[in-house]
Amino acid sequence: MTSDAAVPLSRLTPFEQLRYAREIIQLEGQALDRLAGRLGPEFCEATELVSACQGTVVVTGVGKAGLIGTKISATLASTGTRSIFLHPVEAMHGDLGRVRAGDVVLALSQSGESEEVVRLLPSLTRLGVPIIAVTGRATNTLARAATVTLTLGPLREACPLGMAPSTSTTAMLAVGDALALVAMRLAGFGHQDFALVHPAGALGRRMARVEDQMRPLSECRVARDSQIVREVFAALGRPGRRSGAIMLVDAAGALSGIFTDSDLARLFESRRDGAVDGPIREVMTRDPCTVPAGAMLTDAVAILAERKISELPVVDARRAPVGLLDITDVLGMMPEEQGSGIGG
Repeated sequence: MTSDAAVPLSRLTPFEQLRYAREIIQLEGQALDRLAGRLGPEFCEATELVSACQGTVVVTGVGKAGLIGTKISATLASTGTRSIFLHPVEAMHGDLGRVRAGDVVLALSQSGESEEVVRLLPSLTRLGVPIIAVTGRATNTLARAATVTLTLGPLREACPLGMAPSTSTTAMLAVGDALALVAMRLAGFGHQDFALVHPAGALGRRMARVEDQMRPLSECRVARDSQIVREVFAALGRPGRRSGAIMLVDAAGALSGIFTDSDLARLFESRRDGAVDGPIREVMTRDPCTVPAGAMLTDAVAILAERKISELPVVDARRAPVGLLDITDVLGMMPEEQGSGIGG
């Protein structure tokens, strides 16, 4: 380590480490505040190019800027704008063939003088594709070749040596997010569109429809509300995954009530044993809360949490049951205070 280097982190107390970490985050946050104030008409021009793009938004950059570009390209693609990342070195060895008329290039370089990016500019100019530059100053080589330039302005890297890209890459990422999300708003990209491109993982579950998670009717317990309680439980025993609720329908097949295993236990606890030999309609919960087929899963989970219930029938337009959403199937989506315990 050179003599002018900062004190090694191992020699800093935990208090000093936290103070330094907070200074880094505050420095980058302050830079973002200044950057937000710098945005002007050129940002709207860039957004218009992205929104009107009939082809692909091709993001390029090298080094840390290239890594940020990869993330920006992924954000564009996930929010409704077709995008790929093009490494400038690979572009000069054949991958430039990915760029076509109708595309837009988003080029990232803090200095605007990165050799790999600069070498790519004449080829992009010959292809006639517009270039959006995200760079530090409006007077560098990249900015001069660009159709629209978004300047980050004077920035001090958070690195103690003032060299490692940190504040600058944070600023680039913020500009990329702003471009992607404003374009998303302009395109009217909504929840259904988002769900189509996020089918898996936690995001996919949150954007799913109730049909994607509910127990289908073939796995549910359904009975006529005119049947005797004892007969219903005797007839509806089934192996495998079991819900604690029985959905009850009237003569027309519409949902009229719901009866749970907990309801049965309460009958015995209250010494109403004789009720098990009477019609289940007399002890069922009438007109239970339901959710329509096609509803967002998040809305259904919110109902489970708000009403503090464990089962939610899914019904069609005629109010006939088509499935059942059980809290045990969506525990990971429940608010913490609701997911920690399941009521009857």
